[in-house]
Amino acid sequence: MTNLKYSRQREAIKEYLASTTCHPTADTVYMNIKKLYPNISLGTVYRNLSLLAEHGEIIKISCGDGSDRFDANIGQHYHLICSQCGEIIDLQMDSIDHINAIANASFPGKINGHTVYFYGTCEKCLKTEKYS
Repeated sequence: MTNLKYSRQREAIKEYLASTTCHPTADTVYMNIKKLYPNISLGTVYRNLSLLAEHGEIIKISCGDGSDRFDANIGQHYHLICSQCGEIIDLQMDSIDHINAIANASFPGKINGHTVYFYGTCEKCLKTEKYS
């Protein structure tokens, strides 16, 4: 991929994402970046998030409900999406890259990678809900 031309606004977006582990939506990024750049538009934030994701500088997490979240941690890691509150949490676990070999064994082409989301209930929701 080609290098992106430097942009103060884009750099501020990357810095904001790097400062949080909450996997914010574009609207949340916009509200925080607007404090530094009052004239920035929501469209500019969306375009920059898409551009950064296309260039592999951030991760775009599609939650399945039409919303996208963003993560500056581009290292191999997995996410849990809470079925109750929608929070996205980084999972601290060993790599499961061996599933690429399992998938390759039953696929006539070549598997290059995978994306895995785990779904469940976060600790906070478990504490507030009664499960049997």
